[in-house]
Amino acid sequence: MDYKISELVALTHVPKSTILYYIKEGLLPEAIKIKSNVHCYSEEHVELIKYIKYMQQEMGSSIEEIKGILQNKNQSMASSFSMLAPLMETLSAIPPTAKRYTKKEFTDSFDIDTALLDQLLKDGILVPTGGDDFTDKEASLIRLIEDYIDIGLEYALLKEYVIQAKLLANLECQLQQQLCKKRTDETFSTLWKIMFETLFNAKSYLFSRYTHKELLKVLQDELQKNQNLS
Repeated sequence: MDYKISELVALTHVPKSTILYYIKEGLLPEAIKIKSNVHCYSEEHVELIKYIKYMQQEMGSSIEEIKGILQNKNQSMASSFSMLAPLMETLSAIPPTAKRYTKKEFTDSFDIDTALLDQLLKDGILVPTGGDDFTDKEASLIRLIEDYIDIGLEYALLKEYVIQAKLLANLECQLQQQLCKKRTDETFSTLWKIMFETLFNAKSYLFSRYTHKELLKVLQDELQKNQNLS
């Protein structure tokens, strides 16, 4: 379907000046010129504007970052790396400003037992971004493990987290591959939204809700038991 600029503004809720700025910056393709003062916009413009708004509002991406992605948008849904590139920094769970340490610097700076560190790396509890690249995020996890050990508690739950995280990661990769196969200019922004919303909203919602549900059941059972004893 084709749109006039006024229709595109009404449909996307983005001002005309902003749309023209996106075109000037290369984020959107040029409109088709029908007459001297009449330009035609397509569904692709709608999808790309939706994508730009989503990336800015939900992911905090800059115009330059979005521009870099859209310059390769025709490959973005065909190449796993290209599609996932905007997600990688957020998925890493490590802020880009985090201070980095080599293994020796890490153990020295945080007074960490090397044997414990090696065991946690083997167990998959610690997943540094590189083989010799540690941050205070890994240090906080080690402190947690030390608390487990101090009270004589096996960190079996964290090991189970690792197993489930690997299984879930595999399913998420399968989702990404399925989305790649569905890619068209008309579905571009929807596919990206599915990927982002699944990884960052649906996952945390479902995990938190089911934990809440199970803990609430335990509390209710305990209250009922206490009432029966009264």
